[in-house]
Amino acid sequence: MFTILYYTLSVVLYVVALPLLVSLSFKQKYKQSIPSRFFVFNNPKFKEENGIWFHVCSLGEARALKPIIELLGEKEIQITTITHTGFAEASKYRADVRYLPYEMFLPFWIKKPKVLVILEAELWYMLIVTAVFKGSRVILLNARISERSAKRYLQFAWFYEKMLRHVEIIYAQSEADKNRFLALGAKNIEVIGNIKLAGSIFKTKEYKKPKEECIVAGSTHEGEEKAIIKAFVAYKKQHNAKLIIVPRHPERFDSVYELMQAFADKNSLTLSRFSRSCELDTAMVLVDVMGELNNIYAVSDIAILGGAFKEDVGGHNPLEPAFFGCKIITGKHFFHQKELFKYVHHVQYVEPFEIYKALLACGSLPNSMVEEKINLEPVIKKIVEK
Repeated sequence: MFTILYYTLSVVLYVVALPLLVSLSFKQKYKQSIPSRFFVFNNPKFKEENGIWFHVCSLGEARALKPIIELLGEKEIQITTITHTGFAEASKYRADVRYLPYEMFLPFWIKKPKVLVILEAELWYMLIVTAVFKGSRVILLNARISERSAKRYLQFAWFYEKMLRHVEIIYAQSEADKNRFLALGAKNIEVIGNIKLAGSIFKTKEYKKPKEECIVAGSTHEGEEKAIIKAFVAYKKQHNAKLIIVPRHPERFDSVYELMQAFADKNSLTLSRFSRSCELDTAMVLVDVMGELNNIYAVSDIAILGGAFKEDVGGHNPLEPAFFGCKIITGKHFFHQKELFKYVHHVQYVEPFEIYKALLACGSLPNSMVEEKINLEPVIKKIVEK
């Protein structure tokens, strides 16, 4: 009865949201994902039954699948994503990749997978219930509930208990995550750590390291670049340094460049767009192409990691800049990456107005570093068991 009521509500919400969905589908950012997810346009069912199906949200989770997919060898792999960046990343694997349709379509879209592996907090009721109804096992991997989100989850504990009773096993990131899932009524939970610790980190291109001290602002969001540039301008008055900015979202490239141009003009600094020269030879550089961040970390001395200077993002993966030996500065709102930051040493956590002070402190601090690895073998055995 509950499932019928939930499904009916999903249909009602779909009808109400239909005008908005149609309008959003014409925007560049959503022109592929919304038609695929909410109108099942060019988004057919998976070709095969009994595959190993991974569902991820976006870029970070899709990237975290790499070591798992490698360990699964020639198994039939299927991946669904929510965002276009996640879809692009998942498409790099030997896998059948789709956007996950809206819940209303799932009972008609899902074939029978051998196992459904859901990463992190992608808890969709119809996804789990339909997969189980079709005969699949369901596993939650890298499962987490942030401290910030826990209260909201607990308010609907009765709902999550109905959903989680269908899950065979939950592999949680930490003891705190395990306790939060237990509070929601979940059973059979094991703590294995964050699977992103198992991933290999590498660069795809080799760039010449600049002679100046190289500061990269990686995965930045709206509102963060201004504080970073202001701190850099003040820092550059005393140090021979350059600033490279790599925004998180490509649709913001132009607006970030305009902001950088305003500061460059005011302070007589040279500025360039990476897409036009692939060089790092100006005082400020906007990296306006995708897939270059690790290559930039590899030639940088300091990484200002975005996504944590605002309260609504939750931070980004610190393992990559730490792997390349960057001295890391980030904000205090890294709640989605709290588990990963536990393994990264020598990080400065500051408010936006403290970035300049943190840059000055870098001179006397050691490089950031990562400790800890996790063993994925028990997870692989569970995924492939009959």
